[in-house]
Amino acid sequence: MPSKRRWSVDLNLHENDVGYTFLKNRPPPCDMKLVQSMEKQLEQKSSSSRSSTNIAEETSTNIAESKQALAIRARKQSKAMSIALSPGKQIAMNAFMLWMSGRNLNIFSISITSMAIMNPIKGILNVTNAFRSCEDPDGNVDLSSSKALFVVLNLVWLGVGLYKMATMKLLPLTSADWEGYVVWKEVLETTSLPP
Repeated sequence: MPSKRRWSVDLNLHENDVGYTFLKNRPPPCDMKLVQSMEKQLEQKSSSSRSSTNIAEETSTNIAESKQALAIRARKQSKAMSIALSPGKQIAMNAFMLWMSGRNLNIFSISITSMAIMNPIKGILNVTNAFRSCEDPDGNVDLSSSKALFVVLNLVWLGVGLYKMATMKLLPLTSADWEGYVVWKEVLETTSLPP
């Protein structure tokens, strides 16, 4: 066993450490709830398999492998959810940048607005590439809810950009914007007498 260095610190809590009972009573972080629920399911499956007559070392290695596979699947799902929530962080930042750019038409406001329009569109078109690292070859990781949330947040981000374009009067929303398409009636006769 290597000797303990002076500058190394053991960060693991032990039962006699200060705050051990306090941290044990705290609820786990939100991503760990999924991991713990999968571990409980695995323990229930393993306890039912232990009641069978054929308990051997092979089953214990299979249980360890399946426990590891469930932990990996839970990590992939939590990573997929963090990827799905990333456009939400961009919405707040871009909304502040759009507010700071003002309502006047200049290079800065146009570039910020075009970025707020193009980035969500690119994100929606590249949904499969964004979640490629979270895919499971067996198809056990469910990415549909994460992808749906990703698309919804990108649509909200796109809506913020379109709202900014409307406030800058770049979107044709009023009837005056469409008056070039109005068909005028031909006047066949005129009179100088008032009605």
